[in-house]
Amino acid sequence: MSHTQLAINGGEPVRKCPLPGGKKVGKEELKELIDVIDSGDMFRYSGTKVKAFEEEFRQLMGATYATASTSGTSAVHVAVGMVNPSPGDEIITAPITDIGTVIPILYQTAIPIFADVDPETFCIDPADAEQKITEKTKAIIVVHLAGNPCDMDAFVDLGKRYGLPIIEDCSQSHLSEYKGKPVGTLGDIGCFSLQQSKHITTGDGGITLTSNEEYGVRGKLFADKGWHRDEFGPRRYTLMGPNYRMSELTGAVALAQVRKLPDLIARRRANGDLLSSLIADVPGLKPQKLLDGCKHTYWHYELGVDRGGPYTADEFCAAMRAEGIGASAHYIGKPIFLCHEALAQKRIFGNSQFPFDHPNARPGIEYKEGDCPICEDVLDRMVILSMSEFYAEADVRDMAAAVNKVAAGLACDKETR
Repeated sequence: MSHTQLAINGGEPVRKCPLPGGKKVGKEELKELIDVIDSGDMFRYSGTKVKAFEEEFRQLMGATYATASTSGTSAVHVAVGMVNPSPGDEIITAPITDIGTVIPILYQTAIPIFADVDPETFCIDPADAEQKITEKTKAIIVVHLAGNPCDMDAFVDLGKRYGLPIIEDCSQSHLSEYKGKPVGTLGDIGCFSLQQSKHITTGDGGITLTSNEEYGVRGKLFADKGWHRDEFGPRRYTLMGPNYRMSELTGAVALAQVRKLPDLIARRRANGDLLSSLIADVPGLKPQKLLDGCKHTYWHYELGVDRGGPYTADEFCAAMRAEGIGASAHYIGKPIFLCHEALAQKRIFGNSQFPFDHPNARPGIEYKEGDCPICEDVLDRMVILSMSEFYAEADVRDMAAAVNKVAAGLACDKETR
């Protein structure tokens, strides 16, 4: 087998200049911010921007209720607050995610249970999630990983058969589609992040959607300390909730951002789909599988090197970087429950073991290596490439050329050793 010499071995790199970046905010956001400053009113309940953002995001997604909040983590916490677990109840979720998916479960005194992932989609596996359901299970939080939708038919079916609300963590998946519907609207509750790295951003921020009236009313109260602020007379708080109110300054940026979202996603999706078509037959490497009838939004581009293949994820990424294309291996490195020391040690609140030792809790819950073996294998083999709406077609073609060159070159090098 012959191949062009890899840059890591002294050959000419595919690309000598960095992939282009871009600024997500500009005059549109500034205009909305000036409106807020000119009004002098930065509080969401006397201003207009947060309410307008909630309304436009809700309509874009096709949901009935929307609650804006201060972060993606708070958006998930609002969702958990909607379903209202008791101490020691369990909520099943994915092991490949940010800890922001897990923290809300613990703060609502419930216990996270981790289902393994599908080896091809890298998303939470509905079959394993079903195996983890017990009499203590209160909800399932699915994570649409990196813009790739989970198997929502299977999860909606699980929710119906076991009477469990399905919460969708869409922090990495704005406007991803599952059989013609945007993720975040197929289950009972959808959560979105507006953190700096996400498809649209306010630096930090979040929003929670539902079409369930009980959840919608409860979520709005939960994010505002449980306060029935529309009532006259003495204040009335009917539930325990934090202050997750989004400010008008954040809402102003969010409002401008959501208006850009459809076009932004169209460009990012076109780039990701093009890359997929150009590397479909690369040896020793498989892109994250997209289920039939789904549309990806490529928060980043995930691949997996073949198990026992001619190169490791680390070797592939080092060779890609030498070709001028950024690449990283293993994403979060290990299942999220092993990344968080306090969770792994079950020391969440002070020196207690609450909620794990609560009388309502199921005894014997542990977090250790081997609990999610497919997840560990996927992370060991995972490769991450950046993806952006700011890339031109030529940039994507350079990425594909580097992937094909590196895969062929490393395979050839292995054969000749």
